[in-house]
Amino acid sequence: GLLSRLHTSTPTIRSLSSSRSFSQNIPSCLWKLGRLNHVAIAVPDLEKAQSLYKDVLGAQVSETVALPEHGVYTVFVELGNTKLELLHPLGEKSPIASFLQKNKTGGMHHICIEVDDINVAMTELKKKKIRILSEEPKIGAHGKPVIFLHPKDCHGVLVELEQA
Repeated sequence: GLLSRLHTSTPTIRSLSSSRSFSQNIPSCLWKLGRLNHVAIAVPDLEKAQSLYKDVLGAQVSETVALPEHGVYTVFVELGNTKLELLHPLGEKSPIASFLQKNKTGGMHHICIEVDDINVAMTELKKKKIRILSEEPKIGAHGKPVIFLHPKDCHGVLVELEQA
């Protein structure tokens, strides 16, 4: 009858566990992505932002560190499983100053993901036509080599890769 026809014509839905693994669709790389290290937020008022996370939300907040090579002041907010990095302009040529001109109240600036081999990652990403915003890694806020990937090649997101 109608019930048996409806029952047999219903499409079968496969669960993810029974379908092919996602990793089978990803080409093998000579390097590996690691954990999310931090999400960076550009802020127009660093003291006010520090106060929000420390005094209002009760987070552990680092001291302000100047990174002249990157044109920023940084503050890290510890979240247990990751961190937030608060960024404020340092100097007239700061990339954060230009970001804040377009986004007056601040906002998410980039995400940072750890990699096990930043030099191999750079080589492979260049072969895959992903633009890297510097010729060589620079030393980042954690004292480790970092590179930034062009947001237009990463679906509108500025991605920082940091040597684990």
